[in-house]
Amino acid sequence: MTTGHHSAPPPRAPERAASLWPLVHAERAALADDLAGLNDQEWQTQSLCTGLTVREVLAHITASASLNPLQWMAGVIRCRFDFDRQVAMRLAEQLGATPAETLARFRHVASSRTKPPVPVAALLGEAIVHGEDIRRPLGIRHAYPITTLTRTAEYYGSSDLVVPAKGRVTGLRLVATDGPFTAGSGPLVTGSTLALMMAMTGRGAYCDELSGDGVAILRNRSAPAQP
Repeated sequence: MTTGHHSAPPPRAPERAASLWPLVHAERAALADDLAGLNDQEWQTQSLCTGLTVREVLAHITASASLNPLQWMAGVIRCRFDFDRQVAMRLAEQLGATPAETLARFRHVASSRTKPPVPVAALLGEAIVHGEDIRRPLGIRHAYPITTLTRTAEYYGSSDLVVPAKGRVTGLRLVATDGPFTAGSGPLVTGSTLALMMAMTGRGAYCDELSGDGVAILRNRSAPAQP
């Protein structure tokens, strides 16, 4: 009989993905609830995504939850591999005639597991980042679970898929002040996990909430936010 402690093997990718879906669904549901009371003028508020209203960003999230890999690829081919055109086309499909219809369509897919050929972590990141793209201009604050934010920040810190986040923070040391997230090495950037994550995805406005010698570098790497 042996003594001592043995660490469990890390979970396999399918298990990790399965554990993320409830987090995706929870963030979508919270966003829908936050937007339920908006008036028509608020729906037309400019989001943090360049050129898009909060209503249009919500329709974009709906599109992501409505496309399986085959449908996604068919759209890419239809748009001749112009990914911006594909985004605009799918957004228009989900916008609906009124803001109420836009929100109803989003609620309908809030618990969907349909997705394009991207990791589930990317959909969780989308729900949070685009959720902030919508909430911040409207002055809405949402209390994200720190475990959800940490998992998403870790994904962005290790991937340039969909959003070039990893490349944006190369050569910087990120340290969250409200949770266990840390990444990289180099000039220091500290702040809340949410602010770090939003800055990693190019939202320069969140650099105002960060401190450290690396903030100026990160701010210079910010880019117009895209859906």
